[in-house]
Amino acid sequence: MLYRTIGKTGIKVSELGFGCMRLPVIDGVANKIDIPEATRMLRHSIDKGLNYVDTAYPYHGTGFDKGGESEPFVGQALQDGYRERVQLATKLPSWLITCRADMDKYLNDQLRRLQTDHIDFYLVHAINKGFWQNLISHDLFGFLDEALADGRIRYAGFSFHDDLQTFKTVVDAYNWSFCQIQYNYLDESYQAGRAGLDYAAERELGVIVMEPLRGGALTRNLPEQVSKRFATSGWNRTPAEWALRWLYNDPRISLILSGMTTMEQVEENLQISSQAEANSFSEAEEMVMRDAQAVFHERIKVQCTACGYCMPCPAGVDIPKNFQMYNSYFLLDEIAQVSTRFQYNAQVSEATRASNCVKCGKCETHCPQQIKIIDELENVKAVFDKK
Repeated sequence: MLYRTIGKTGIKVSELGFGCMRLPVIDGVANKIDIPEATRMLRHSIDKGLNYVDTAYPYHGTGFDKGGESEPFVGQALQDGYRERVQLATKLPSWLITCRADMDKYLNDQLRRLQTDHIDFYLVHAINKGFWQNLISHDLFGFLDEALADGRIRYAGFSFHDDLQTFKTVVDAYNWSFCQIQYNYLDESYQAGRAGLDYAAERELGVIVMEPLRGGALTRNLPEQVSKRFATSGWNRTPAEWALRWLYNDPRISLILSGMTTMEQVEENLQISSQAEANSFSEAEEMVMRDAQAVFHERIKVQCTACGYCMPCPAGVDIPKNFQMYNSYFLLDEIAQVSTRFQYNAQVSEATRASNCVKCGKCETHCPQQIKIIDELENVKAVFDKK
């Protein structure tokens, strides 16, 4: 396992971090974690040298207004000496803050749920313009100062989903130790993007990358041109390895969070992170990735990462699944599009289809990608309701 330093903290962490948002579940139910298998995966990763574990208050839950099952799972899985071997990260649910006291309430509850007396890396979760102004009005900085001083948290940071100017405003507002941004070879100009990475690195912030594989979209159903470009490149690599190596090549990235669902994914990620060094890409490898980027940018319709923040939908629509099928439709040729329509009818039940959207807008208030979900679901309906 290769290691890097998180900015000015001086803390060395494994290049690969274990993200606990997409753990294996039972019968496809988000809040029913397959505890034995998930524990096996997490502990195996730690035994192999991984030392950064990331979770959050709502992960593996039934909605964003209450705690999910991810934090309690992590707290239990890190027993038997594993807690002392990792840097533990979780996040303040910024959308639930209505007063200063809420911040202490959630942090103290998270410490209990995680069975620990401190959080090593504590993030203000999913900052955007609206959440930011509300947090500031309720003395966010006073809360962070106090939590750092009394030892409940070791380092303060934030995860981010908004535009570049907002990112710069947040970076400059407090003495952060690190930040977490969505970044991959499709998202160089999206949200904080490469310019945000530059800005954070110049200020010695550690930069943690989430969604390195775009919720798995960069590993499956790739456009034929991309698959062929990888296959004829001269390197024997999976799509996941290409995507991860492209990120590891940048020395300013402290670590990459991967939401792993199977042991096979764990093993592949561990192998890649034990070999991928910074500044190791050749010009030929860079050209392969630029070619892949160009194809994707032409075809992807909805910038959805399948994070699930929009769920559950009051009308029962499986929003991520609908967008996944919609994007897949446009990544394929005309003959395969017929098959995709068939797959949509087979894989998306009538109760969860885009046509059931009632335009309540609840999903849009939680979408970190700021997708106009109501409009896009209409587009999905137009494609898949064709006879």
